[in-house]
Amino acid sequence: MQQYIRYGGITLLLLILQTTIIPFTSIAGIIPDVMLVWLVYIALQTGQISATVAGCTIGLVLDLVSGQFLGLSALSKTVAGFFAGYFYNNNKVNYTIATPQFIIITAAVSFAHNILYFILFLQGSDVGLFTAIFRFGLFATLYTTALACFPMFVFSRKNSEIV
Repeated sequence: MQQYIRYGGITLLLLILQTTIIPFTSIAGIIPDVMLVWLVYIALQTGQISATVAGCTIGLVLDLVSGQFLGLSALSKTVAGFFAGYFYNNNKVNYTIATPQFIIITAAVSFAHNILYFILFLQGSDVGLFTAIFRFGLFATLYTTALACFPMFVFSRKNSEIV
């Protein structure tokens, strides 16, 4: 129970970071998704069911804060948490987070999340499917994946000190 309270507090801090400071790091209107990196971390630490519930909760809170398209972030983050949960392995939790596997998992989950999000978000606009997937989805994935290098380096350093 204490772990979930700690995860809730970290989620709240990251949500504040995502909505206040991270938008200033935008490149061509694309910002990294700190909450998605956190969701992948939760999935690798706790498993698929917890990550799916966390994804729905995080997405719903993001929808309420942004006020754009209610339910879209909740849907895409739920799917991302479910997908990221497939990579959970109880015996290799710290190893997975401290190696480039974390980057690869984050990239795959982010790309699936962004495809779903941007295809639904851009419905009815002048932006085509190809542009939605590659301009928005791919570049947002690359930016989020670059951000995921920081937790990987922190955990790899922490694991190297233990050995």
